[in-house]
Amino acid sequence: MKSSNDLRTSLRAIDYKGYPAYKSLAGSYQFDRFILAIDHVQGDPFASPSSLHVEIFHRQAGFPSAYLDSADARIALADHLTRCLSAQFETYNFKAKGSGKSGLISTTHCGQEVLERTACEITKEGIHIRFFVGFPANGRTINSGELEKILFVYLPKCVEMSLYHRKVPERETEQVICLKEDQRVIREELKKRGLIAFVANGSILPRQSGNSDLPMKDAVPFQSPKSMEITIQLRHRGSITGMGIRKGITLIVGGGYHGKSTLLKALEFGVYNHIAGDGREYVITDDKAMKIRAEDGRSIQHVDISMFIRNLPNGKNTKVFCTEDASGSTSQAANVVEAMEAGSQVLLIDEDTSATNFMIRDELMQRVVHKEKEPIIPYIDRIRELYEKDGVSTILVAGSCGAFFHVADTVIQMEKYVPKEITERAKKMAAEYPLKIKDDDVKIQIDENRRVKLPKADDRTKIKVMGTDGFLYNKTNVDLRYLEQITDAEQMLAISKTLEYLIRKYGGKEISIKTLIDDVQNLIDTKGVSALTSRGSVPNMSKPRRFEVAGCLNRFVK
Repeated sequence: MKSSNDLRTSLRAIDYKGYPAYKSLAGSYQFDRFILAIDHVQGDPFASPSSLHVEIFHRQAGFPSAYLDSADARIALADHLTRCLSAQFETYNFKAKGSGKSGLISTTHCGQEVLERTACEITKEGIHIRFFVGFPANGRTINSGELEKILFVYLPKCVEMSLYHRKVPERETEQVICLKEDQRVIREELKKRGLIAFVANGSILPRQSGNSDLPMKDAVPFQSPKSMEITIQLRHRGSITGMGIRKGITLIVGGGYHGKSTLLKALEFGVYNHIAGDGREYVITDDKAMKIRAEDGRSIQHVDISMFIRNLPNGKNTKVFCTEDASGSTSQAANVVEAMEAGSQVLLIDEDTSATNFMIRDELMQRVVHKEKEPIIPYIDRIRELYEKDGVSTILVAGSCGAFFHVADTVIQMEKYVPKEITERAKKMAAEYPLKIKDDDVKIQIDENRRVKLPKADDRTKIKVMGTDGFLYNKTNVDLRYLEQITDAEQMLAISKTLEYLIRKYGGKEISIKTLIDDVQNLIDTKGVSALTSRGSVPNMSKPRRFEVAGCLNRFVK
């Protein structure tokens, strides 16, 4: 390993040369209290900035062992340090001058969720934190004096103020670790008490806008109905009270704009932990929950949707259903089956994004179009069986159809963002409108070992991520915009790298979906998210859930 003086000498030697001469700086350098690694140098000042990382040993960083003992604590600390370093970089961003992206200093942009990220990884040895720097140039001529400022003045100050325990405010760091531990306690209590979700009193569920995930100012704080209120004793915060949603079938109803979908959206992202101040830090959902919707036009390959759809007039076999252009009903049926195959035991459904004919057929329609002429067994006829025989709970938002009152275990009415539990009243009123559930001899069967065949690996693989909409894998568009629990582009990149990893390992073979997603989960759990990459510098990625990985595979295979 070279010294920081070697780096300074090299910088001065290439001053005024053509920009590609910066590539000679790649390597690791020992500074006084950290190691600086220049991983990848761009050949043009107008291209994406160059990739670097800093390594600090634990004995130098000085964080207490209690912050490092568990995976949860390490993830929380890494997230906090990333946010601290990002804030410090803002002070020095573009202070070094030049053309194009010269002087840019940045790390990943963390959202409201606390995720395991490659941007900062805490190992047994120390802290590794990755960032980007626009190496300064005048035109395409190196200005190494400006880069010397960044690497020898700005960067050490940023590292000193954000990655050492004695400089990072102790109270802030402690609160981050304590919040993570309290969130873990709530998740454990969900399992012990037969709950699938918890929403603390005082939570702020509405967001500022469709473009902002920040809490809405002056929003109505959440207040649980008394009949659903539970109290959980946390390790650090003490007792916390809020609404507990039990396993089974939960219906969320109410007028338009009264907060039905807002509550469901909070539950969707309750599968992740959130930072303090988000408003949803104590909104916790079973991490196996999956948002289900209709998805017209998606590809479906060899999925058994016969428990919902059979006897198609064109004679298609719905036990191994295939289509390149699914309808609303077939896509939603496949999404339910695939979620269950991946291990989901909580389905989150909004009537607004569902196929109406998949969800229900009213009595008049059943009289006009007889059973023998209707291939769809609607979700209302399966919802009870899904729970009682397969343990799959449903949380359903309904605004126009009251038929689900008959099958619901719990009914929550949202009124001006305030929930009221109206199960008994809804059941009494539903009794005045008898509902006949169709008795069908087609039973629920989930093939957890359904096999797919991935294409053979290509050494020239190119991936281009398109935000949270999906990505291009070579020339194939992988459309994942309707996997609504994907948090950001970094998680999408990790999903694309997961696909690349699986193709490298299993390309050309028939392998079960379960084997593929179990393999990925084991890899990440043992070696971290960065293990998904095999070549070059590690990009900024965040850990994906097994359900979104499965969703990607199911939409990609042909």
